[in-house]
Amino acid sequence: MRTEFSCGALLYCIDNQQIIFLLLHYFSGHWDFPKGNKERGENYIETIRREIKEETGISDLNFIDGFVKEISYKYLRHNQLISKKVVYFLARTNSKDVVLSSEHTDFVWDHYESALKRLTYKKSKEILTEGYKFLKKL
Repeated sequence: MRTEFSCGALLYCIDNQQIIFLLLHYFSGHWDFPKGNKERGENYIETIRREIKEETGISDLNFIDGFVKEISYKYLRHNQLISKKVVYFLARTNSKDVVLSSEHTDFVWDHYESALKRLTYKKSKEILTEGYKFLKKL
């Protein structure tokens, strides 16, 4: 079985004193956070910075200390089972301007409740809930 390792972020900004999260719509039809495969020689933060810049055009990122969540899952690609691990961080940006890459069909900045409904996967919803609770405690 092939193994992949990715890094992603719950990317948020403050809009009218409200926390809003960036969600991306993938070609396969699901909504999720920005993320991508870690390249050789990169650390987690370098991977996230590169992936968010490539996928959204956003480079203004401030990582929030103390929030790191890892998920694991398996999926099929070309009839091959892939084991994937993804580490998520929490990052704030001051830029809401998004320039999508060719990897995505749409994006949205959503408030917590709307984002929770829009996200496709249960594990992503759990991470959003944990990240939102973490931010509310700060």
